[in-house]
Amino acid sequence: MSDACKTCPSSGSCKIDPNDCGGAVEVEKSLVGSLNQIKNVIVVMSGKGGVGKSSVTGLIASELARQGKKVGVLDADITGPSQPRAFGLANIQLRGNDYGIIPPTTKLGIKLISINFFLPHEDDPVIWRGPILAGAVKQFWEEVDWRELDYLVVDLPPGTGDVPLTVMQTLPVKGIVIVSSPQELAVMVVKKTINMAKKMSIPILGLVENMSYAICSHCHEKLQIFGESQGEKVAKDNGIDYLGGLPWDAKLNQAIDQGQIESYDSADIKGIAAKITAKID
Repeated sequence: MSDACKTCPSSGSCKIDPNDCGGAVEVEKSLVGSLNQIKNVIVVMSGKGGVGKSSVTGLIASELARQGKKVGVLDADITGPSQPRAFGLANIQLRGNDYGIIPPTTKLGIKLISINFFLPHEDDPVIWRGPILAGAVKQFWEEVDWRELDYLVVDLPPGTGDVPLTVMQTLPVKGIVIVSSPQELAVMVVKKTINMAKKMSIPILGLVENMSYAICSHCHEKLQIFGESQGEKVAKDNGIDYLGGLPWDAKLNQAIDQGQIESYDSADIKGIAAKITAKID
């Protein structure tokens, strides 16, 4: 069995010889995925890593869940998954039924799937080529028992490679949330993501500028530690809406490290979530 097959979500039911498929396995379809009714698929993406795309994903999903919505998170960042840690889901023993893999559920009832649930240890690397990475994401969409969801929020890896392309071509994406930060380099790379979405004719819900500022814990002064905010200008220049800015906040970092991202609440994320839902509902 190849290394890819050992961590493949379908390794237990695969009907194909791994030596023949090279690890890019398929499964026999029965009821798998057929009963899923997902109303809205929202993709969170950025051209550049390190801008906080995964934390924005978790914050949006948590706010939607607090509103009483049925929410799922698909962690499509296969080589750098972080959602299980952010939501405090560890030592998960996955189970399945006739309708697919049963996703673990967070404290707020968010259904979550990530490649980390299939690895012996959370720090084990996933050393796969692009097509196999994209195949795993497709399996997360088709072979997980999401059942009924109001929103499925997809956390994409940075860039415009195989995984983002597969998601945009395979999933019925209602809209994309672009995440940027004030740095010039981040802005330049984010424009590539915006242009990719436009070329594929997928609606862009708007841009979120993460780490837009910081608040001094002593004097409460607003500090632009990563440079002057550019989010609103970038959105305007590219013909998309500006959803708002999120601060760099030590409390959020601590909440994520402790697996308690759902406990973090702010007026900023409420405003961003309200703008997103207003666009797609």
